[in-house]
Amino acid sequence: MRVARLTAVSAHHRLRSAMALHLSGRFRVRRTCKPYLYAVLIRCTSPSLPILPCTPYSCQVTSSALNDDGDRARLTRAAVVDRALALADKSGLDALTIRKLATELGVTPMALYWHFRGKDELLEGLAERLWGEMDLAVDRAAPWTEQIRTLLESLLKVLRKHPAAPGLLMHGEKMNSEAARNATELTLDILRTAGFSAQDASYAAISALWTGITLVMSEPGIESLNEEERAELQRRKQVLLASQSLTRYPRLVECAIPMTRCDDPEEHYRFGVDLFVGGLAAIAAARARRSSDPQ
Repeated sequence: MRVARLTAVSAHHRLRSAMALHLSGRFRVRRTCKPYLYAVLIRCTSPSLPILPCTPYSCQVTSSALNDDGDRARLTRAAVVDRALALADKSGLDALTIRKLATELGVTPMALYWHFRGKDELLEGLAERLWGEMDLAVDRAAPWTEQIRTLLESLLKVLRKHPAAPGLLMHGEKMNSEAARNATELTLDILRTAGFSAQDASYAAISALWTGITLVMSEPGIESLNEEERAELQRRKQVLLASQSLTRYPRLVECAIPMTRCDDPEEHYRFGVDLFVGGLAAIAAARARRSSDPQ
């Protein structure tokens, strides 16, 4: 019926105008609507919903409210985060939208807004989950270098497990997350106990996160998750470097294969962690010598 396509307000105004013209005798109004569309009361199916006059608008709102309540009852914040993280890992952060996530979960978008007010808040929830996956159980009796190594390796494990993790941790506000604050507090305490100043400990804690992200994003061929595409991408990069001028770029040509191939990813990460921890140890030793030298 035509009335079903009208909102309650527009239908009301049109009926009033038509009645006024009819009473004035200017033309006859063809009655295309049924009175019961605006007079029948609907039964209250929930204690929180009052009995409302049944119009196309009110019936639609009532139906949507009931559906959203049912969706919220089936969903938990953890379930939303689980599915959102899986979707981001599979398709990327740009593909993660509230509407697409709702479709994946089989609910309406409004059911998700009950847990997250928008995509930015959802991304914060995902970052919180990632920080929470870090294992902070370090042996505080071990040398401080081993404690830092353990934390960095734990961070790398999370970053490598979730393709979306580098982007989430790189752009999000870290200190909004309690799990991130816990990891940072532990890192700072290890370094301060080892003798680092507050300034140097802060530099090191910030650098640890960026070192982990850089190692994951710099793994050769990491741009593609498909093994065939990854091999082809590495081959093209090798050809590009190997074909450079031997006179101008002798070292690039010499290192064309190791610069682009990663036969042993574990060695790639092990070298990166050794480099970071070794650099911190060298800084600590240099600071100690400087403080012990007579002025």
